[in-house]
Amino acid sequence: MSSGAPAGHGRRRAGARRGRLALLAACAALGACAGAVTTGAVAAATAAAATPHASLPQIERQVMCVTCKIPLQVAESPQADRERAFIQSLIDEGRDEAEIKQALVAQYGESVLGLPADHGFDTAAYLVPIGAVVLLAGTLLVLLPRWRRRGRISPADGSDADAATPLSAEDAARLESDLARFD
Repeated sequence: MSSGAPAGHGRRRAGARRGRLALLAACAALGACAGAVTTGAVAAATAAAATPHASLPQIERQVMCVTCKIPLQVAESPQADRERAFIQSLIDEGRDEAEIKQALVAQYGESVLGLPADHGFDTAAYLVPIGAVVLLAGTLLVLLPRWRRRGRISPADGSDADAATPLSAEDAARLESDLARFD
């Protein structure tokens, strides 16, 4: 028993526990509450299973060390160890991921979050890459058909376009001298 608890606190808890047990026994004996008790237990178990449990590795991937400015999962500093201990204490209290992130922001500020905020100027971190991909895709859609058409165009006589342009006398002489060197 803790030092701050009143002296009769333990007796009251035991009495309340006995009262609940007697009520459950009476309900079970009558059979009227048996279905409700079972349904309540199933609902409680389902609610507990539906609530996502946070884990330290899961949170570490999503937050930053406030001194190192790197993800907490790779940070090795005293501050990173303090953040891990703080997160573990919140997990031990039974808090979920969103509550842990809120507590981290309250403790260390917005810089602890690994992702930029989804409002204000920080939205540019999300929109600029998306815009770049859309712009690149649009450019390819416009230029790709042109490139393909240009590759299909050939001279009227069916010969290669590069072979159709004659070399100047100076270029032909230089080509012959270069080829003679390699023979």
